[in-house]
Amino acid sequence: MSSLIEKAAQRLEQLRQAGADMPPAPEASTAPLSNTPATAPAPTVARAAPAVAAPKEPGKQMSKSVRIDLAALAEAGFVTPNAPRAVIADEYRVIKRPLIANATGKGASAAAHGNRIMVTSAMPGEGKSFTAINLAMSIAMELDYTVLLVDADVSRPSIMKTLGLPHGPGLLDLLTNEKIEMSDTLLRTNVDKLSLLPSGTPHPRATELLASDAMTRLIEEMGHRYPDRIIIFDSPPLLLTTESRVLATHMGQIVVVVQAEKTLQSQVKHALTTIESCPIKLMVLNQVHGGDQDAHGYGYSYGHGAAEPSKATEAATA
Repeated sequence: MSSLIEKAAQRLEQLRQAGADMPPAPEASTAPLSNTPATAPAPTVARAAPAVAAPKEPGKQMSKSVRIDLAALAEAGFVTPNAPRAVIADEYRVIKRPLIANATGKGASAAAHGNRIMVTSAMPGEGKSFTAINLAMSIAMELDYTVLLVDADVSRPSIMKTLGLPHGPGLLDLLTNEKIEMSDTLLRTNVDKLSLLPSGTPHPRATELLASDAMTRLIEEMGHRYPDRIIIFDSPPLLLTTESRVLATHMGQIVVVVQAEKTLQSQVKHALTTIESCPIKLMVLNQVHGGDQDAHGYGYSYGHGAAEPSKATEAATA
């Protein structure tokens, strides 16, 4: 093929030198020969535009979804949506009402950060996680509010296990890894208006993380991101760790769970002195037996400042 082209070029040059009117010889091309017809347009190489993340809608997160077995939860004695009316559901309706009023600025007095509610106890085993889950479920049944349940008991987390869900990234991961965003850890549930934030990957310096500036910024972000959100923190016991005391400084309201016929009155009083910085406290007496109450019966005392024990609490802790 190349010899034929060379002979044709030589013949054209001879004719041109002889005076024939011939078009100029085409410039030699360095491009490789192909089977593309000579009349076909040159192929266009599309350049990919830089990847640009779609802007997030204000107040919206693309979080993962999980499914809670509500039938199993109801069978275990928890409050669940659409369950038949029960004594425990009615008790939580009474307990949540003042908390919601304070969280929305409709309470007896203004409460700073009222939508941040910490559920704790003096000692372990008094039912604080049970109370936190029930309170979150009950508030999620409201028409006007959403709930975020945070497992902040980072040393002994139990929320995910109780709900029958696998552990995953959560609170501690947000505090240790700047590349992780809130939407990477939040879990949307099949309970409308209820989301979860697991405790996350265990860390040897969990107490220091909860006391860090990163924790302060995170709580501020959670508290202000959604105007209709109420955040419930399942906290460690007050008398065993310092984590709950640090967490309490960020709260607007604290629910202290007291187990009937078990917790000493001195323990309750000591626990209350550790959370003096929080102006609003609700004391809940768990597992009250007798009368019309079932095995998870509740009494409650509500007040501002260092709450005085109610008669039910005095009877149980004397």
